[in-house]
Amino acid sequence: MSKDSSQTPESQSRRQFLKYSGTAIGGAIVGGVIGGAIAANRKNNTANPPTGQPETTPAAKDYSQALMYFTQDQFDTTEAAAERIFPKDDLGPGAKDLGVAYFIDHQLASQWGNNGKEYMLGPFITGEPTQGNYPSIKRHDLFTHGLRALQDSSQSKYQKAFQELTPEQQDELLGLFEKGEQVTVTGATAQQFFNLLKNFTLEGVYADPLYGGNKDMQGWKMRNFPGNQMSYTEIMAKDEFVKIDPASLHDHMMAH
Repeated sequence: MSKDSSQTPESQSRRQFLKYSGTAIGGAIVGGVIGGAIAANRKNNTANPPTGQPETTPAAKDYSQALMYFTQDQFDTTEAAAERIFPKDDLGPGAKDLGVAYFIDHQLASQWGNNGKEYMLGPFITGEPTQGNYPSIKRHDLFTHGLRALQDSSQSKYQKAFQELTPEQQDELLGLFEKGEQVTVTGATAQQFFNLLKNFTLEGVYADPLYGGNKDMQGWKMRNFPGNQMSYTEIMAKDEFVKIDPASLHDHMMAH
């Protein structure tokens, strides 16, 4: 099919933006997808600079680094707690540098954080040890109450905010939550909050960067994980281990 000569570059770039953002197909867009699409749209719409002046492209804003649920204090508390669960060391970055707190924020703002697809009416029965309990509190509420309990415990014991404590003091408080000792969380148990925090942290380290964490795919690079590759046909028959530069879902969306 031949191109319509009546289509201006501006109209083409608008359609490209709709394609990449998912608006044209009703897709739900989060984090880096919107950031990359807007960056592509801005680049295509940049007018030619006057003769003699260098061409400049506006820097793309990383929309993964934007709060959707947390207050700033809640974000700072989450970032500090996640860093103690997955700390920076000589092997690579920790949860803070990987943007894990942004991943958690985005998840809590989503339908998953709101238990949008789960039955949330009673009766709420205490399960057997091998079953777990039927939740009566939504995940974002559990996490919010847990953060408040963590701050209350920090103020009571050290008269400081949790993010201001030494790593050893932070570990001591988190240990109490892990064991469910000397602390209470409204509507849940301290252990439930800690387990949610721990699972969230690991997910944020290794999830696709499109969802806000695993910044620059550094979590994958530490594990030599290839990410979301389109094909392995060129290496699947090889006997030796082949290290592949990781690719995210965002990379594939921007390439097509």
